[in-house]
Amino acid sequence: MRPPMELRKGDVVVMRKPHPCGGSEWRIERLGADIGAVCLTCHRYILMPRSRFEPKIKRFLERGPEIAEM
Repeated sequence: MRPPMELRKGDVVVMRKPHPCGGSEWRIERLGADIGAVCLTCHRYILMPRSRFEPKIKRFLERGPEIAEM
């Protein structure tokens, strides 16, 4: 089992397959066991298990702000 990918709130990612609206860029809004993301074309919100979301990422377009660990 590999460690989870480093995702940040506010990351913009390109997914391997396009959304039915034609967009493939998503902004990550929620982190945890489930990842919440918003399609930047039609603004649809999805909630997907991290185990299904991570392999679907093709590349990062923007990185969200880094949070300092305490």
